Amino acid sequence: MNKGFGGRGGLGGLGDMAKLMKQAQRMQEDMVKAQEELDGVRVEASTGGGVVKATVNGKGKLVAIKIDPEVVDPGDVDMLQDLILSAVQEAEDKAEELQTERMQGVTGGLGLPPGIF
Repeated sequence: MNKGFGGRGGLGGLGDMAKLMKQAQRMQEDMVKAQEELDGVRVEASTGGGVVKATVNGKGKLVAIKIDPEVVDPGDVDMLQDLILSAVQEAEDKAEELQTERMQGVTGGLGLPPGIF
């Protein structure tokens, strides 16, 4: 005996759809909260034995650079530039890993494509 849509009686699978929508809304709220938390997180990376330090927030935005005055050699600016670039890139990579980790916790491993956030 077929009762309404999908043979389930009443509204069929619409109850499941409402449940799915609630889960999606909760996930979205959790993602917003995680993004806000990432703004407050600081990730640091250093190069040259710690003479150059770059700090980014959890979203990968550069927030600070610290350079040991002893490494500043006007005759070798190229080395200093390389150290800064390397420290910034490493800090950004660490922040990206942190972001991915946090978002996977929120999405419950749904297998969403990388970079979706």
